Amino acid sequence: MAMSAADIEALIKAAFPDAQVTIEDLRGDGDHYAATVVSAAFAGKSRVQQHQMVYAALKGKMGGELHALALQTSAPA
Repeated sequence: MAMSAADIEALIKAAFPDAQVTIEDLRGDGDHYAATVVSAAFAGKSRVQQHQMVYAALKGKMGGELHALALQTSAPA
């Protein structure tokens, strides 16, 4: 069962309340998304650490309900 963009955003916002989150359905199939997440929680973290933080926020849904997620993460400028 696919996840909606709103569900993905809600999980990310629950973990990072200050985050600016943009979700795009890449194929229109509810299975392949791109997400841009900007949060102060990412300050001082490597890109890999930032992505790991987002994956943790998705609570194990990657690879199951959520097939593919292209991530862009950063701390606010």
